[in-house]
Parts: sequence; structure tokens; C-alpha cells
Amino acid sequence: MKNLIKDLMRSKAGLIGAILLLLIVFVAVFAPFLDLPDPTRGDLRARLAGPTWDGLFSPGAHPLGTDEVGRDILSRMIHGSRVTLLVATTAVVLGGIVGTALGIWAGYKGGLVDRVLMRLVDIQLAIPLMLLALLVVAALGPSLRNVVLVLALTSWIRYARIIRAQVLSLREREFVQSAHAIGASTMRIMFFHILPNVLTPALVVGTLELARIIIMDSALSFLGLGVQPPTPSWGRMLADGRVYISSAWWTVTFPGLAIVLTVLSVNLFGDWLRDYFDPKTRNKK
Repeated sequence: MKNLIKDLMRSKAGLIGAILLLLIVFVAVFAPFLDLPDPTRGDLRARLAGPTWDGLFSPGAHPLGTDEVGRDILSRMIHGSRVTLLVATTAVVLGGIVGTALGIWAGYKGGLVDRVLMRLVDIQLAIPLMLLALLVVAALGPSLRNVVLVLALTSWIRYARIIRAQVLSLREREFVQSAHAIGASTMRIMFFHILPNVLTPALVVGTLELARIIIMDSALSFLGLGVQPPTPSWGRMLADGRVYISSAWWTVTFPGLAIVLTVLSVNLFGDWLRDYFDPKTRNKK
């Protein structure tokens, strides 16, 4: 753990990504305890009010302005981060569990099981993931549960391919062969001997997948197929504010920056995490 922190401190990009990500997560978690206006309640008297820092801490202040119905943009952005991070994290975890389990199973068993699962992966990769998500959400209906399930459906294939490749190598290692020789069951070998050795690549894949899922969730919300109003979401804020982009630039600029900074922080941290756990990359430094 100490070595990990020291290596992170030496990487400027990784450190910036980690700090930004921790700050975004901290604000999202503690949003209910912040003194913010109701993100779903509008005030037509303050409709499309521009950003201002005058009276920042006074009641009714709108430091990032208001939207077309007078809702505070800062409050909606912060509460929207809770929805985005909840959807993305849940989808990544579900996709990771399913993809890792199938990858271990395919890599260890081989034969017909491996061929069938890998053909399923190839078929899904042949379909644009955004198109697949649009079709499934349109068929099931937009809701928080359906969005999470659809995004997890687009995520498991990356885990399965990478974990399978790791297991193909691990199953020939001495400790796995020894466990098999003493009569350990297949489930015990996969769970106690192989799984701990593939958790690191699964973690790296999950970190990088998080950025992609955030973008897909925002895109679905922008198209009206994500989390439905009145629950705030960054994609919905972009969709609502695009009509006023010429007269009220803040309605789309700040939600857009929130998406960019979140994805950037996840990518920077994920790239560092991948380099840290890759011996070849670490040796080059």
C-alpha cells in the first residue's frame, strides 16, 4: 500500500486524476448535507439568471446561474453527479462480476464452453454498443434499473476477454496443477486459486470502463432514455439547455464541464493504475 501511494505521488497525471475523482465522489456523497437549493424546484422569477458570485453565501444565490425554469444549476449538477456515479459504478460492478466469472469459466474449462462464450463476445462486439443500449432501453423503457442493466450488458464482454486471456496462462501454472493433482474441485480451483490472481486486471478494466459508462449514461439521458425527470442528470441538463445555448451558455457549459472533468479524472487514474500493475511498463520508468 505504501509503495502504491509513493508511486501515485510520483505520477503527476495519476495524482491529479485521483484528487479530482476523490473530490467529485466526496461532493456527490455528501450532497444531501450541503446547504443547496432543491434541484427539482424552479423559480420563474429567476429564469435563466446568469452566473454571479455576488452574495455567494446568501440564501437564493445562484453562483452557476439557473436553467429555463429557474432551477439552480450548481445544485442540479451536484445532485446529478450522485445519479451518474451510482449508475456507472453499479453497471461496472455488475458487468465486472458477470464478465470475470464467465472469463474464468471459459479460460479454465476451454473446449466447447470457451468457443461458445467467445463467439457470444464476438457477436456483441460486432454490434455498436451505443446502438445496442438504445435498442434495449427503448424496448424495456427508460428507468434507473433498466439503464443500469443495459450498461452492464455492454460492459461484461471486456472483462470476459481480458480475464480469459489471463486464465489461459494461469491454468498451466504450478500452483493450479498442484491443486488439480490433489483432487481439488473445479469450483475450488477457480474461486480460491485463479480468482485472486485476476482481481488486479479486473480492477484496472473496471476503472477504465467507468469513464465509458459515464459517457454512455450521459448520452442516454441526453436522448431522453436515461433517468427520467424530475431526477437531475448531466445528460438531461445538456438536452434541456441546448435550446438556450446562444443566449444562456451556462446551461450547457457547466454540465458539459462536469462530464469532461469526471471522465478525464477517471481516465488519468485508470491509466496510472494500469501502468502501475504492468511490470513491463514499470520497468521502463
